[in-house]
Amino acid sequence: MPTSPPAATARERRRWARYLVDERAEAEVYRRLAARRTGEERAILLALAEAEGRHEAHWLALLGGEPARVPRRSASTVVLGFMAAHFGTVFALALAQNAEARSPYDDDPAATPTMAADERVHHEVVRGLAARGRRRLSGVFRAAVFGANDGLVSNLALVLGIGATGVAPQFVLFSGVAGLLAGALSMGAGEYVSVRSQRELLDAARPSDYADGALGDLDLDANELALVYRTRGMTPDAAEARARDVVGVARDGGSGSLVGPVADEDEGEVVGGAWRAAGSSFLFFASGAVVPVLPWLFGLSGLPAVLLALALVGLALLATGALVGILSGAPPLARALRQLAIGWGAAAVTYVLGLLFGVSVG
Repeated sequence: MPTSPPAATARERRRWARYLVDERAEAEVYRRLAARRTGEERAILLALAEAEGRHEAHWLALLGGEPARVPRRSASTVVLGFMAAHFGTVFALALAQNAEARSPYDDDPAATPTMAADERVHHEVVRGLAARGRRRLSGVFRAAVFGANDGLVSNLALVLGIGATGVAPQFVLFSGVAGLLAGALSMGAGEYVSVRSQRELLDAARPSDYADGALGDLDLDANELALVYRTRGMTPDAAEARARDVVGVARDGGSGSLVGPVADEDEGEVVGGAWRAAGSSFLFFASGAVVPVLPWLFGLSGLPAVLLALALVGLALLATGALVGILSGAPPLARALRQLAIGWGAAAVTYVLGLLFGVSVG
């Protein structure tokens, strides 16, 4: 077991103590998440907690026991613990994936190569655990995020462009409300058609029981049923063997069927429900589109209304961008700033065009 080297500096010991605290926090997160799960997922999360416990023991040994004074938890581990305690598992796992990717053990000589390798593997384990939750969220979440951002950006661009022409504040407000309703209805209808069409295409691609009643009458030697299985990717020999088995079962009075297991059992969860996606798009577009209208709704006008609308929409764009970053396992700040740049950039273009149009009309 490692022992504290005589030349260990106070700075090194503080760093080790910080590692100790963070390992304890991450182990606690995995135990909390395991308490919500069952079966294999629970076992995997408990194994991760046990691995963090081994890392904790390493730093305790280097420190020569429990330090008299331990540092506070890092901000990232505090947020991770909060998410694990109060939000869905997928959010906490996405943050944990980020935390495992930021491990400093590769560059720290006090950490063993095994510990550094553990952290890299933990990253992939957590990614795998989070993948199922991401698939379940992807349909509605895509519609919700797309709807909210579209509402924020399009209505901000609309009210700023119209406001820059110098029209009365009441006209800006009316335009914003009209844009909210028109956009929300369009988003909801478009999302319903999109998801419904995708589901219909998937349904059309699934095997059917149309020919099941005739299977017992097929010729075993000239068995065209094998062609069905070849269209599904089976080799000719495997398809022939499978066809003979199915026909044999049908002739013996069994329940031979052409309907087999669907290749991707989760495809329904990925696509999501049409009405649910449409409702999410409508509500989230409306919730986003109302934000840039608020200054005019409360009686502001001119430059103060423009600046407040930019600030409110900017905060909302930062929040949605960070949320996308968290769930995708990417740096939240980078995604938040990207959303902000896109939204403000579009608004700036329409504002300048509105100024030019207002000048030309005047």
